[in-house]
Amino acid sequence: MSIVLYNTLSARKEVFEPLQPDRVTMYVCGPTVYNLAHIGNARPVVVFDVLFRLLQTQYREVIYARNITDVDDKIIAAARDSGRSIEDVTAEFTNKYREDMAALNALPPTLEPHATHHIDGMIALTETLLAKGHAYVSEGHVLFAVESMPDYGRLSGRSLDDMLAGARVEVADYKRHPGDFVLWKPAAAEDPGWDSPWGRGRPGWHLECSAMIRAHLGETIDIHGGGRDLIFPHHENEIAQSRCAHGGDYVRYWMHNAYLDIDGEKMSKSLGNFRTVRELLAHYRGEVLRFALLSAHYRSPLNFSTDLLAQAEANLGGFYTALRGVQDVPVPESDDIDLSAEGFYCALEDDLNTPLAIAELHALAKQLHKAAEADKPRLKARLLAAGKLLGILQQEPEAWLQGGAAADDIAPEAIEALIAERQAAKQDRDFARADAIRQQLLDAGVELEDGREGTLWRRA
Repeated sequence: MSIVLYNTLSARKEVFEPLQPDRVTMYVCGPTVYNLAHIGNARPVVVFDVLFRLLQTQYREVIYARNITDVDDKIIAAARDSGRSIEDVTAEFTNKYREDMAALNALPPTLEPHATHHIDGMIALTETLLAKGHAYVSEGHVLFAVESMPDYGRLSGRSLDDMLAGARVEVADYKRHPGDFVLWKPAAAEDPGWDSPWGRGRPGWHLECSAMIRAHLGETIDIHGGGRDLIFPHHENEIAQSRCAHGGDYVRYWMHNAYLDIDGEKMSKSLGNFRTVRELLAHYRGEVLRFALLSAHYRSPLNFSTDLLAQAEANLGGFYTALRGVQDVPVPESDDIDLSAEGFYCALEDDLNTPLAIAELHALAKQLHKAAEADKPRLKARLLAAGKLLGILQQEPEAWLQGGAAADDIAPEAIEALIAERQAAKQDRDFARADAIRQQLLDAGVELEDGREGTLWRRA
């Protein structure tokens, strides 16, 4: 079994080989905790959660770090606007972020380093860059000199001039080159700050990840992930800092997920289509959101829409219906499924091809529906194993199929009463009334399924 990943740095798929044979280190850029996470923020969480699950099937130790940025201009502004302390703001939105990602069935990362816990490491990294001639002090700022690194821009595949054209870079008199970026900057008296050799200040955004990676994972890690928007300047600058300070490769495989649009348009507050995960969870179950995020390949753009969510709900309903049909079938006690022979597993090994993996789930569910009794335990186990890797099908089928009701939906007790009335009508040969009840329930979003053991129902 070999996992193949698309490496942004080489612009091609590569067979994944960790630095150490049985140990994988992975770092994914986490949230800046000043507000609720939006659905675009959730895409890398779900994508790299699947990779985390996949890696754990092949390697004894997988260390997955996802940071919390808890010092930033936006955090300071949010605290000031709300009249609250920075600690209160960051604590609230860190907890809400964890809750929202857990609702998407994302496993907690192995490590969750906070930027403010690593200030000493950031200062030390800055001092090293200064000592090696890759940084300079100007008007209380410490800046990285991009021209000191011959291959700066290799990750994004563009020259320095090309990267600066149209990019949002701070143009300041204290910079020697417009592309030079801040490692350390002065802090106002009323803002958070730490003592340093260059005065009271705080770190630049790019510096934080480099310092946290070195502190917890080492000077070179296997995988670094995030959204495409982070390639430049954030990840480009991480490479510059870390390689110029410590040498080595810094990161061996760079992975980036594509953008997410809302109903065909870029998500933005100005367009009124900004959707937080918490807002969506009020209307859809987390597993539905997760399935929708996995429906496209992670390197392809994803159009997030109500139609996509309805399709995700329907697909999950089909899988849970298949599992409900075998809910009394025992799964083999020995976990001896040969994953390497499974289509869904091979799809995930090929650069996390989740659409193909989902297609394999549909095939398994179809086989399970038509299978002989002797084959059902094995097929059920395979479907559940596939679901576990994708982070879906984790609930009891009946609970899923009868759950997910909105506040104004028909209550389960009323559904059961109508089913009983329909059964009585059928016994009295009043088939018109029985059909009317079925239609009444269907209009209310409830589908009936008649079987030898009675009538089952599910929310459509």
